Amino acid sequence: MKKVQKGERPDELRPEYDLSKLRGGVRGKYAERWKAGTNLVLLSLDVAPYFPDEQSVNHALRSLISIAKAQFRQAH
Repeated sequence: MKKVQKGERPDELRPEYDLSKLRGGVRGKYAERWKAGTNLVLLSLDVAPYFPDEQSVNHALRSLISIAKAQFRQAH
């Protein structure tokens, strides 16, 4: 068993992963986009089938917002 040096992490990669397919990646490829700001949300498994893409999620949320605003106006 190889001794792990201080600051090193043990190799936890499963043997079935082919490292030759991992070549060519670019470190920080999306860093600028991330800095610009994104809002990632994980949908629950029971909800996700109803929203195939981000446009459908945004449309549903905008509809919900307009309904909520209308009900708020009626209450006041």
